Amino acid sequence: MLDALSEKLQGVFRKLGSHGTVREEDLDEAMREVRIALLEADVNFKVVREFIANVRERALGADVLKSLTGAQQVVGAVNDELVRILGENQTELTTAPKPPTTFMLVGLKGSGKTTTAAKLALHLRKQGLKPMLVAADRRRVAGSEQLQALGRQLSIPVCAGDEEPGELAKLAQAEAQRVGASAIIVDTAGHTNIDAEVATELSLLRDAFQPTETLLVVDAMTGQDAVNIAKEIDESLGVTGFIMTKMDGDARGGAALSIRAVTGLPIKFIGVGEKVEALEPFIPDRFASRILGMGDILTLVEKAEESIGEEDVERLERKLRTQTLDLEDFMIQIQQLKRMGPMSQLVEMIPGLASVKSQLNLDNVDDNFWTKAEAVVFSMTPDERRHPEIINGSRRKRIASGSGATPQEVNRLLNQWKEAKKMAQAVAAGRGSSLLNLIKR
Repeated sequence: MLDALSEKLQGVFRKLGSHGTVREEDLDEAMREVRIALLEADVNFKVVREFIANVRERALGADVLKSLTGAQQVVGAVNDELVRILGENQTELTTAPKPPTTFMLVGLKGSGKTTTAAKLALHLRKQGLKPMLVAADRRRVAGSEQLQALGRQLSIPVCAGDEEPGELAKLAQAEAQRVGASAIIVDTAGHTNIDAEVATELSLLRDAFQPTETLLVVDAMTGQDAVNIAKEIDESLGVTGFIMTKMDGDARGGAALSIRAVTGLPIKFIGVGEKVEALEPFIPDRFASRILGMGDILTLVEKAEESIGEEDVERLERKLRTQTLDLEDFMIQIQQLKRMGPMSQLVEMIPGLASVKSQLNLDNVDDNFWTKAEAVVFSMTPDERRHPEIINGSRRKRIASGSGATPQEVNRLLNQWKEAKKMAQAVAAGRGSSLLNLIKR
């Protein structure tokens, strides 16, 4: 997420830290490099100008030049200013006093709106609501079919029809009452631009559905264009916040860092992958921490809590204490890691590892890697999974043949399991810093 910007900022701070005490000329040089990094990330130039001025003023006001920890204070000032322009506090969704609450999603074609509607529905269900999706995209061929397919995949009801806005809203309300939905998510048509006709069409839908929240889905890959679109749509329609999609891509980050400062409206969620689970509430201080390479352990723990049940945690701890961790347990851990998200995203949440992320070659640790590991383990007999030490040359050949792997790849997996076992037992020995204990708190 924002890898290019993150690496450049971390490089600036490493260079600054190498000076010992920070002179005013060191600070000015660092601020010039930060300015260039932000502009290259396509951050709005007015936002950059104000950002640099505020960081410099804050750093000088904190007597950085007299301090032995001057470099850390500059990083702290940058972090504080990032949090400020991102909105300082998390802005949660507003719900109606009386259910169902209606959320209307709007945005340009290709922003990922329909997939985001399904992701939001899944998020709301995890929060204890009962969502229903509404297909209000009458323009796109198969738009309704895509939403219905996602609804079937997630077991979420979908209301679809070709009615005019007023009739469709009545139909949706009746269907929500029938299925007991407490949240309605309206997926509207995507447009290539916002003209008077489009603005009128969206206004008719808004007036018919009376949404509590009108959320603009913005493609982070479009950079500064996203901010201009946000201003345009807000002026013509009125929106309550943003969902930034494709934050896991090669996004320069300008939209995420500019949109709140330019529009005054909050980012409420970010999309961090194609899977329906890949939607995160936007929390400014955590986001800033990840940009600066300081990790985001709270989000990591929350992901672990969702993926790893209390019984699984206790079972794993028991296995670690008795040193009986086997390949079946390793397989369970792989499956749980897959549910938590791509390894590259997990690593950037761990303080200290984000700065060396590019050296870990995590692009190769993708779904294919996990799938092959699963195939190897499932090709073993139960006895081999529980006692990997019995796997000899002939067994290795049989396992390789059954999983579509080579004997060398089977060997590699066995070695990875041994290393994982050592690491897990070391973590268990140092219980104070154990992720398991964080999850159980």
